[in-house]
Amino acid sequence: MLALSRERDWDFDAGLLPLDFANTAEWHASPKPSERLNAYPDLMAWSVEAGLMTEAEARSVLEDAEDRSEEAAAVLDRAINLREAIYRVLSAVAAGKKPVQEDLDDLNAALAEALSRARIEPAPKGFSWAWSGADQSLDRMLWPILRETAELLTSDDLDRIGECADDRGCGYLFYDISRNHSRRWCSMESCGNRAKARRHYGRKKVRG
Repeated sequence: MLALSRERDWDFDAGLLPLDFANTAEWHASPKPSERLNAYPDLMAWSVEAGLMTEAEARSVLEDAEDRSEEAAAVLDRAINLREAIYRVLSAVAAGKKPVQEDLDDLNAALAEALSRARIEPAPKGFSWAWSGADQSLDRMLWPILRETAELLTSDDLDRIGECADDRGCGYLFYDISRNHSRRWCSMESCGNRAKARRHYGRKKVRG
């Protein structure tokens, strides 16, 4: 039986759901990115940690996936392809470049399918988003990701999308909330410290 992945060190520090999803591959801008979504249960575990479903809901979906293994594998492939399109589009935005039209076409096609499932339901205070057919769909976690990606791309916050400046190809995307949009690194503890140490060594070498 498929089991929910027990990995608990997913990174959710990017600031927005589409960016967190794009970062499920590490060293994304390098020649050899490191894949973390290696099986359908990994995608489900990430979805639980991202707050897209409860653990009980995920276990129910995994039970369905057990009998629909080919479909689950296809969903994983689709999720990875979608993630790559989202990463390339947002990486281009972070660099001030125009995204490739094919990536936008892929996003629009997936968005149209996702939004066909969207509906408005009464909530304790007003109304809220809901999704029709979610209980039977193995790709339900992709729908809110697509909706929030569209909201981000049509917002006034595109200039706050950044990418780690590490020259080895970290590729980590983030939402820059600094006052003067000065963030450059995934974190100062990793790529930032490396760059700082390298600059220090360079200055020391020149003085020597």
